[in-house]
Amino acid sequence: MKLLLALIVILAGFVPAKLKMESACQQNAPATLSLDLREKIGQSAFVAVLGGFRSVIADVLFIDAYSAWERTDWTQLLLRLRQATELQPRSILFWEMAGWHMAWNAGTAALEDESRSPATRRRLQSEYLKLGEDFLVRGVAHNPEKPQLYEALARLYRDKFHDHGRAAENFEKASRLPGHASYDERFSAYELSYCEGREREAYDRLRALYQRGEKERLPRLINQLRAMEERLNLPANERIP
Repeated sequence: MKLLLALIVILAGFVPAKLKMESACQQNAPATLSLDLREKIGQSAFVAVLGGFRSVIADVLFIDAYSAWERTDWTQLLLRLRQATELQPRSILFWEMAGWHMAWNAGTAALEDESRSPATRRRLQSEYLKLGEDFLVRGVAHNPEKPQLYEALARLYRDKFHDHGRAAENFEKASRLPGHASYDERFSAYELSYCEGREREAYDRLRALYQRGEKERLPRLINQLRAMEERLNLPANERIP
């Protein structure tokens, strides 16, 4: 916290000169900041942001979020993650880590907190899962062309919500974007295979991957195809070799 305050004070001291230099270049001025953002990050930080120090302040806030995580101070962690992502909405790392901290770290800690009743623990975990989901959904909205956040959202739906339909949807969205992981299309079909009524669609997609060649013929894919052939009761002549 001392580091944060010191940096804000130092940066704020440069604001008047910086604003004067930029007065003739209004087209390069920072984007309009809301009153809500001003209330979230505080008066001094808001002034620094207006002076063009948005990324620096966001980085310091993110570092402070890490310190809050080490202290297991979930309230402070949430506050700092909200501030950092608000200031730097194009940072994939900020959104991805925010989702992970809320859904995995804070959510797991809440569920394992033996000082609370089982019902309270489940409720708190659910709230943290929703917070993690919210971070990732908003991250996708700010960065729709990046596959990493779709992948993170798919993992959240698969591993924490056990929502195979939405996991399949987000893996598929990621697979359509440049720079996606090689497994996205395959994982999308895997998740789809667990959705009641969509088994044949999933089988056809996995079969298409299998027919692409040896690089796609991984043990899990082959095992999944054979298991689905049993579930679909396919005749022998329609099954993979």
